[in-house]
Parts: sequence; structure tokens; C-alpha cells
Amino acid sequence: MSKIKLQGNASGTGTTTVQSANTSSNQTFTLPGTDGTSGQFLSTDGSGNLSFATGLTSGGALGTPSTGTLTNCTGLPVSTGISGLAANVATFLATPSSSNLASAVTDETGSGSLVFATSPTLVTPVLGTPTSGTLSNCTVDGTNSVGFRTAPQTSGGASAYTLVLTDSGKHVIFTGGSTATLTVPTNASVAFPVGTTILVVNDNSGNLTISGAGVTFQLANGATGNRTVATKGLATCLKTATDTWYVSGAGVT
Repeated sequence: MSKIKLQGNASGTGTTTVQSANTSSNQTFTLPGTDGTSGQFLSTDGSGNLSFATGLTSGGALGTPSTGTLTNCTGLPVSTGISGLAANVATFLATPSSSNLASAVTDETGSGSLVFATSPTLVTPVLGTPTSGTLSNCTVDGTNSVGFRTAPQTSGGASAYTLVLTDSGKHVIFTGGSTATLTVPTNASVAFPVGTTILVVNDNSGNLTISGAGVTFQLANGATGNRTVATKGLATCLKTATDTWYVSGAGVT
């Protein structure tokens, strides 16, 4: 039968006490048969069998814990420390570039750099069929502005109206009055681009005068000056130079 030997130090003067717990039941602990290594501690299997175990040290492995909270942990390598990520996602998280994002997603269209909403530069995009959009600053061919396929209506009122920039490509109608005046501003006041076309409809009961100080109005016979549009007449106004407009049409003199 093996024995347990408790031996005091001959040069010591103190007392070491080994004391059992305050319990009414018997408890047996079985010690390991050999010594452990430096830094190990005694661990129980819950049935009284003791063995030497190794605690977690710097650089040690956790194994596979059933649960854990890593709130205060740092230094987790993205490329090797996170499992379950789709292909190339870890690469994007470590180096978040446009090309790495394109590699990480699977349903992208097009190529190039990542685009955000404010002032993006798009290279040869295909827009498809947008549900809405404003092309005020767009051109058809890099030079000529996008216009209307129809001529939307602007009310000139019954007696007087001055053209504004947004009238370009539209028709201005006068109705509900007798005589009226349409004023065409100079280029210094309203800079209509050369090539601007505006239709003028006189639905009044009297004549409509097209005028504008500092603006030249050309008629088909070479005459200049204010133009008169008879009642129910239609005039086409085409800007051909800085302050020159050609005016012609049914009932225009």
C-alpha cells in the first residue's frame, strides 16, 4: 500500500496546518502518481481524482471554448482568425479597396471604382430606364443641350410677359385679353444659348407685340424691329446670335 508522508522542515519554527472542510461527509482525493511540470496546477475531475493541468499563458491556445466574450480582446487577425466568411471578404476587410470589394460581392454590374452619391464621375455608364431624372445640365453630343420632343406650355398671361431661361423649347401662350406684349430680354439679362427656340401663341382678341430694347428681331424679308403677331397667330422665335432673334410664322409682321 502506498503511503502519504508529511514531514516538517527541521530548521523551520512555524506551523503548517492542513485542515479539512467543515463537512459531515467523507471525501477522498486521489493524487497524481507523478510530478507535473513547472507552472502546472492540481485540477479535479469532479470525482476526487486530481491531476496536473496547464493554465493559459501568453501565446497559449484556448482550444475550443463553448462560449466566450471578446469585448476587451485585440489582435484578432482577420484573414485567419474569422471563419465562415465568403470568398474574398476577409481580404476586403483587411484592405477595403474598390477592387477588393468587387471581388467580395457576387451580384455586381460594371467595373471600376466605388461610386458614392455626391458628385460621382461615371465612365461610359449604361443607365437603363431610370424612373425619373433631371437633364438640365446634360448635352446630346457634348455640345448641344438636351431639349424637349414636345413644346410644353408656359402661360404669358393676358397682357404682358418677359421671357425667362426656362422658357427655352416651350411655347408661351397669351389668352384672355386683348392686346399684349412679349418682352425678349438682352443676353446680358438672360443668357439664352444660341439656338434657343421659343414658340409664341396669341390667343388674345387683339394683336401681340414682340419687343425688347437692345434686341434685334429679323423677319423673312430682311426687316428688323418689333414684331406683331395677329390674333390666333403663331410665331417662332429662334436665337441666332448674342442679341439677334429670327421671328417668323403665321400672322407675323
